[in-house]
Amino acid sequence: MTKIFIDGSQGTTGLKIFDRLSGREDIELITLSEELRKDTAARKTALNSADIAFLCLPDDAAIEAVSLIENDNTVVIDTSTAHRTNEGWAYGFPELSGELEAKLKSSKRIAVPGCYASGFIALVKPLVDNGFIDAGLDIFAHAMSGYSGAGKKGIAQYEDKNRDKLLDAPREYALTQQHKHLKEMKIISGLENEPVFCPYVCDYFCGMVMTVPILAKDLKNGKTAEDIKKLYKEKYNSQIVKYKDTIDENGFISGNAMSENDGMEITVAGNNERILLIARYDNLGKGASGAALECLNFKMGQNPEYMLRVSN
Repeated sequence: MTKIFIDGSQGTTGLKIFDRLSGREDIELITLSEELRKDTAARKTALNSADIAFLCLPDDAAIEAVSLIENDNTVVIDTSTAHRTNEGWAYGFPELSGELEAKLKSSKRIAVPGCYASGFIALVKPLVDNGFIDAGLDIFAHAMSGYSGAGKKGIAQYEDKNRDKLLDAPREYALTQQHKHLKEMKIISGLENEPVFCPYVCDYFCGMVMTVPILAKDLKNGKTAEDIKKLYKEKYNSQIVKYKDTIDENGFISGNAMSENDGMEITVAGNNERILLIARYDNLGKGASGAALECLNFKMGQNPEYMLRVSN
């Protein structure tokens, strides 16, 4: 039986992972009492006793947790930003390439992708890898997310019955262009520059849409929107990440349509001159706990979609 410890099980992602694993009979969850869950010695013992440890912690705490592991056996699946671009860590998005899938299977250090980064990279990396766009092209992106991505404090603000009326409308943020996912979006996609990124938090709990506009004149070697569709269709055809010819509802794309789903929908819209690359998924699913559990399935030798919610 596989022993699993969730360090940081009281956060949004940690709670989701704990809830999803608590009913499984093929694992043993290592838990700490409330008074010990932040105790370094107790955490160290749990981390070193686990076959697989999920880190659902702030970056500094995740780095500390890795330093507490003194054996060569514990597999770490880190949901923080801390290790996503580290050379020695596997990037936990196996659908991106056979190389990344192989590294995920063999590695004992796995970084779960960021929520916004997941959609952006799924859209942009194949274009860079296959020569559709130049790596130095300036990329723009915008995205909307449910408020669950704002963490405990943000969730409390949105769910306060006396909340500020400004929360009723979508709110743009990361106005200084210093969003923590930018480094990951650049490096994993193979870009030379960080994108101009405009995210919005909206008044619904979970679900995310990432949109990357591309001008046809910026495509290389005579490539067109139809070529992008063909590329995505060949690449993304699993139960978890799937290309669809259309995902709109009468001309609209709803941000919460993939709520409680661990999959991702990829599509291409726009026209022959102005192309929209779109990914829709759940920021708590393929954008967080669902992706972490998919990584777990790979490490346990199970089907990637085992115990995931991926109905389309």
